[in-house]
Amino acid sequence: MTLINRRSFVRGAAVASLAAPLVSRGALAQGSSGSVNIFAWAGYISDDLLAAFEKATGIKPTYTPYGTNDELLNQMRASNGTGYDIIWPAVDRVPNYVEFGLLKEIDDSKVEWDKCLPSAAKSSEVLGAVVDGKRYQVPTDWGTEALAFDRNDNPLEYGTASYGDIWKPESAGKATVRGHSGLVGLALWMESEGKLPHPFLDSFKDEAIMKANYDVVLAEAIARKGNIIQFWSNENEAQGAFRTNGAKIGQTWDSSAATLAKEGLPVGFIAPKEGALAWMEGISIPTGAQNVDQAYAFLNFMLSPEAGALYANHTSINSTAVGAEAHLSEASRTFFTGAYPGDALEKLWWWPVQENWFVALRNEYQDKFLSA
Repeated sequence: MTLINRRSFVRGAAVASLAAPLVSRGALAQGSSGSVNIFAWAGYISDDLLAAFEKATGIKPTYTPYGTNDELLNQMRASNGTGYDIIWPAVDRVPNYVEFGLLKEIDDSKVEWDKCLPSAAKSSEVLGAVVDGKRYQVPTDWGTEALAFDRNDNPLEYGTASYGDIWKPESAGKATVRGHSGLVGLALWMESEGKLPHPFLDSFKDEAIMKANYDVVLAEAIARKGNIIQFWSNENEAQGAFRTNGAKIGQTWDSSAATLAKEGLPVGFIAPKEGALAWMEGISIPTGAQNVDQAYAFLNFMLSPEAGALYANHTSINSTAVGAEAHLSEASRTFFTGAYPGDALEKLWWWPVQENWFVALRNEYQDKFLSA
């Protein structure tokens, strides 16, 4: 994936992802009273983080969770961008919100940009945060979707581990994937085997090419569907596949595998040789936000090393806050180095912008796979 200079971003991210004391009230004078309504991914915002923000600013935060990007977009479309002051979309989906007029343009003068990893800020420009020259999101975190595995049943090693391991005969009845991204992992493996009619990245640019590639991938997925013991669509389902439903290998988020490992389960996580699917997220402000100053106060708080520490250690997702590395927990350090050994960070496969036409077709192929 060559949308951005991966080397410069991930080297900085590997530092800023690590985590960190708590900010003073004076450091966040902006929006020093009132409330802020936060609509973010389930499991992202800990009670400790909310308490630290309120202590530092005097602002009362209210957190409402959601499970998927589509759930967030559908809610924002239904409410015409009202009801919340902060939302947390994946950066590649930001143009979808802009197309429907659901986001305010970011006011750079209110963002403490010196707190954000410069490479993350720059990379976000081409990944979706900037549309027609206007910025609609500030990056706060990044992570991956790669291979989770039972260390006792199916140990995987970097350099040989592949998305193809999910689909091989030995994984029959043992695997878990998310519908649409599972097809992407399968596509990357098939591409490495020379089995796609067109370069896979061109699928995101041209509808005819997308259909030609996905027709081939879908047929392969349906033929190997017996490998899948459970599909997942959110964090709880991904974890449940391993915790209670018998999965031994899967394509999951890094946070899913990290949580299971923290529970003492023998679950590992490794980047495959085709490249871990990498995503960036951040804070956007809906057009109907009522507490805009408070939203910027929360945004700047999330860019502080103190909040980056709380966030990264809670979620095992990587913060873009400069200086957050000083207080990464030992468990987080071990997980990160184990997941991305060798040159894995330089081989990340960054999600390109997914325009609305692509998302609609992607979901059609997903539904065909799930119902086959």
